[in-house]
Amino acid sequence: MLFDLDGTVLDTNELIIQSFIHALDGIVEPGFGAEHIIPSMGLPLVDQLRQFSGREDVAELLVKYREFNLRVHDDYVQAFPYVNEVLKTLHERGIQMGVVTTKMRLTTERGLTFVGIRDYMSSIVSIDDVKNAKPHPEPVLRALEELGADPATTMMVGDSAVDMESAAAAGAIPVGVAWSLKGEQKLRVSGAQHIIHDMRDLLKFV
Repeated sequence: MLFDLDGTVLDTNELIIQSFIHALDGIVEPGFGAEHIIPSMGLPLVDQLRQFSGREDVAELLVKYREFNLRVHDDYVQAFPYVNEVLKTLHERGIQMGVVTTKMRLTTERGLTFVGIRDYMSSIVSIDDVKNAKPHPEPVLRALEELGADPATTMMVGDSAVDMESAAAAGAIPVGVAWSLKGEQKLRVSGAQHIIHDMRDLLKFV
C-alpha cells in the first residue's frame, strides 16, 4: 500500500493554507484564502506559488513559505484518526508500505517521524527524488520498484486527483479518502476505484 502524505495520512491542511497566506501576503488580493488554495493542493509547491502569484520566479516566496511552514509545523500537524493503529496493523500483517508525495524530503521525514509512523514506511518518494511529480506515473513507479511490488496488487491511497491519476498511469489501484477537502466526487471522477471513509476500511482489503 502506497500513501500520499498531506491530506491523506497527515492532517496538514491548515498548516498548508496558513503557509500560503503568509508567503503571499502583499502579493495576492485581499481575501485570498482556503477556497483559492484547496483546489490545487497536491500539486508541487513551486507550481502553486507560480499560479497564485502570477510570477515565474518564486524562489523568494518558496523561502518564505518553507520558513513559516517549518517554524509552526509541530503546532498544526497531526495524523488523521486511526492512521497509527491501522498502519501498525498492516505492518504486523506483512503489508509493505510506502509514501509518495509532492512534498520535499525534509518535511516528509519530519511529519512521519513527528506522528510516529516513519518506521512503517519501506519506501519514501518525495518531490526531491523524481524528475516528474504526480500526476505523472514516475513517483508511483519508483515506489513500486523500491518495494519490488506488483502494481496490480498495490493500492495508492490519496486525497487528490493527481494521486488517482498517477496511480492509474502506473497500473496501481487508485483509492480515494472521503475526508479529502476536494470531495469524494472529485476523486471518483479522477479514477478512484475505491473510496474509504475511515482508515480502518483499508483492513478489509487485507
